[in-house]
Amino acid sequence: MIHYFDLIIAFFIALFASLLLTYPVKKFAIKIGAVDFPNYRKIHTKVTPRLGGLAIFLGAFLGALYLQPKHEHLPEILLGAIVILITGALDDKYAIRPVAKLTGQLIAASFLVNSGLIIERITIPLLGMIDLGVFSVLITVLWVVGITNAINLIDGLDGLATGVSTIALVSIFIMSMMDMQLIVIFLSIVLIGANLGFLFHNFYPAKIYMGDSGSNFLGYMIAVVSMLGLFKNIAFFSFVIPIIVLAVPIFDTLFAIIRRALNKENIMKPDNKHIHYRLIEAGFSHRQTVLIIYGFSALFGAMAILFSNASVSTLLIITVFVLLLLHIFAELAGIVLGGKRPIIDTVGRMFRRMRGES
Repeated sequence: MIHYFDLIIAFFIALFASLLLTYPVKKFAIKIGAVDFPNYRKIHTKVTPRLGGLAIFLGAFLGALYLQPKHEHLPEILLGAIVILITGALDDKYAIRPVAKLTGQLIAASFLVNSGLIIERITIPLLGMIDLGVFSVLITVLWVVGITNAINLIDGLDGLATGVSTIALVSIFIMSMMDMQLIVIFLSIVLIGANLGFLFHNFYPAKIYMGDSGSNFLGYMIAVVSMLGLFKNIAFFSFVIPIIVLAVPIFDTLFAIIRRALNKENIMKPDNKHIHYRLIEAGFSHRQTVLIIYGFSALFGAMAILFSNASVSTLLIITVFVLLLLHIFAELAGIVLGGKRPIIDTVGRMFRRMRGES
């Protein structure tokens, strides 16, 4: 049974804990040299402390301590989160090799698999429910590692990964409230609170970055809560829902992999061609770019919520709208049609005509 007052208290515990703990974490990061230096592929121009993920983790942990959630997989989820956090913190300080980061992510995913928390089946239109069988472990590992890295890759502008992950978690929280999935409700609300507390320090111009400790932790936890909630839903099209919720980071990650493969580059090597950088190149300011991506993330989150309780005919309409949103997003970033923007230009002309007529 849910006591809504307890959820509110846990939310504010996580929020204020993260907000306040960011101050000592910032000092600690500077003291040990866990800082981000400007370079050719980064937007910021001054040395900025990292390790903000420690504050997010501690804020969420304190909020969860108040709620005291109970679940059979919770010990392994926590162990995996600690491994992810340590791996990310080591990267924030020492810039460890990609293979070392991947190893930490695989170890975290292995805790989940060994505990029995796996994606056992998905529901596909026309085919119905499909039992993944021997592929369930592989799909689970790919999902955890994939989403962890998707959030990590989108962490390129002040407040971007914090906001995008918060919007995704709010969408998951709403759907879990509709289905009364207690563990997902509890984990989502404390993560949202911790994120918002940290965002106070992280929004443009950022005073501290979450670093890999934060982006990896948030990616891992979003993958986990979606497995606990969204993949457990047996509704028609259910396998699409978590993908829509995370459409922006997933789309950006897939584009990065394809781009690097076509250019014969190492797919794990960072660059400055992600969607957020392309939007800045297209003429948007730092703050405008972040807010645009927030807006698209919120729209995809709303589409996912509608998807979870829609009729078949409505699902088709939503599917078309989601694909249209993805195309508009790609036009904004200049990554389709050779940089041409037919839909955006057409809508712009329509608005200009309307203003001229009025």
